[in-house]
Amino acid sequence: MELDHLAVAGATLEEARVHVEEALGVALQPGGQHAMFGTHNYLLGLADGLYLEAIAIDPSATPQRRPCWFDLDRFTGAPRISNWICRCTDLPAQLAGLPKGAGEPVSLTRGDLKWDMAVPADGILPYDNMFPALIEWHSAHPAPSLQQQGCRLHHLVISHPEAGALQEVMPMSDPRISFETGPMGFEAEFDTPHGRRHLR
Repeated sequence: MELDHLAVAGATLEEARVHVEEALGVALQPGGQHAMFGTHNYLLGLADGLYLEAIAIDPSATPQRRPCWFDLDRFTGAPRISNWICRCTDLPAQLAGLPKGAGEPVSLTRGDLKWDMAVPADGILPYDNMFPALIEWHSAHPAPSLQQQGCRLHHLVISHPEAGALQEVMPMSDPRISFETGPMGFEAEFDTPHGRRHLR
């Protein structure tokens, strides 16, 4: 299991896009719609095969499934990093060894992209949504096709009152990721064309 991408949610897609662009000083590119959950996104290609998406519920869409992924049905407040997504090669087998509530595989498509995502029945991932959403790609990964804006993830901090327990159940180790005990939230540092920038 390894880090795949970060999701920045907003009450609207425009709010999420502006939040990322103002923080990092680069432009996001249009993504598309996710018919299953009625969401849409903008994308930012990152170095090292990663990417970032700004995501929100599409008010013009009629979702095929509820609750929404990433717990977007309950999203309120300012735009922020809402989720981290990790990829694996055998999603059912990976889920078998993870905490209850990590989700069940849902097959998804967008254009030429095909993937399975582990989505909890209530839309809420373990550890108050701070556990990663898991993804298994069945098509080419989108990152290489995204325009590079000179951004690289330097560090991701995942904060939770039970950070130690969360870290213990994670079957991965990434030097860019650290866990801290404290109020729930994410903070990411990026190297950008404008220097080191922070995104929450």
